[in-house]
Amino acid sequence: MVNRLRLNEKTVREADPAAGRDYQIFDTEVRGFAVCIYRSGNRAFTIDYRHAGRQRRMTIGRWPEWSTTAARERAKELRREIDAGGDPLGQKEIGRDAPRFKDLIARYTEVHLPNLSDRNASDQRSMLAKMVAPDWSNRLVTEITPYDVERLLNKVAEGRARPSKAKPNNRARKLQGAKPTPVRANRTGEVLRKMFTYAVSWGWREDNPASGFRRRIENPRERFMSPEEIRRLAEALDVAEDRRAADIIRLCMLTGARVGEVRQARFEHFNLDHLSWTKPASMTKQRKIHRLPISDEAAAIVRQRQLLVPRGCALLFPGDVPGQPVKEIRCFWAAIQKTVGIPDVRIHDLRHTFASLLVSGGASLEMIGKLLGHSQMQTTQRYAHLMDSPLRAGVDAVASAFRPRPKLVHDADEARKSA
Repeated sequence: MVNRLRLNEKTVREADPAAGRDYQIFDTEVRGFAVCIYRSGNRAFTIDYRHAGRQRRMTIGRWPEWSTTAARERAKELRREIDAGGDPLGQKEIGRDAPRFKDLIARYTEVHLPNLSDRNASDQRSMLAKMVAPDWSNRLVTEITPYDVERLLNKVAEGRARPSKAKPNNRARKLQGAKPTPVRANRTGEVLRKMFTYAVSWGWREDNPASGFRRRIENPRERFMSPEEIRRLAEALDVAEDRRAADIIRLCMLTGARVGEVRQARFEHFNLDHLSWTKPASMTKQRKIHRLPISDEAAAIVRQRQLLVPRGCALLFPGDVPGQPVKEIRCFWAAIQKTVGIPDVRIHDLRHTFASLLVSGGASLEMIGKLLGHSQMQTTQRYAHLMDSPLRAGVDAVASAFRPRPKLVHDADEARKSA
């Protein structure tokens, strides 16, 4: 027989637990509302109901954290929802099983990152782990709003304090102040937009909260080496003891390739008869095959490497680990910077200098984009301002033709004397 009482604090408190079993005492006022007396002596308020032919039992809360009065009011709300055809326990289970942002990170890492280059994939993993997951890891995917995206990107754009070495004692460390990182915020926004696009396609949510994120202003760093700096660099590379690192730098300068592409180059990628270099998709940033012509000087470096590299090694610049390319040349470049006097020039600036020399040689933006392997024309547009010099020469020619010619001014005093 079902126990029925009008539940109050006294009946709940004085109910004795039964040995070996749990039992319920149902309320006489709200249908299905009950207190469950557990064999352990604990008590909790529940509501029983049927939905779609299934018997359901939902726990409202534990006693005494929930008073009888509060639990009864909650039971009345649930009863109205049930009578209207709802399933509150089902909704609770859906919320409990709903994907959280950490689940989205895991699936995005599994599905999308294998399609990217190792460096790009590693960068995105680091970005998600350090900048996004600490704030959103346990939040439901459906809870993220455009406001949350904007607030997170603002935080990323502000930058964060990070340790750095203090000179002259390299072992001593200090904490630098936060440095604004608007570019990092834009890249994070692009990753979030891609992730939520996947979430929409998987049915995890209906919209993309990062689709219209506000892009921060980016000021690309541009450093072009002067002819005098290029001459000094060439001289320093000629006398450098580390011929392997020197040849990597020279090939970067002669081809405009990224240093990672040069480090991983293999002899089979070069056709010295046709003077061409075919980079496989696995090496390029765009994940596309990139074929470009090379100069006789670049081909000469490849031929010289054939003589220096041990027989049977396919790598142009083998590293210290057998079968692996050279990993890093930062120390070598730091020494070159000091020798040449170019402390602000990065290895990647050689690529910009290569493009600037092409412009001065009359190459079009389309040609530059093909040589550098750009997949989008807007990437090449950053070199458009370098074409101002030949245009300015033409403008100056027009100005010279239009400029009034100097006139001889009559000197009244001299005329008076001669009279």
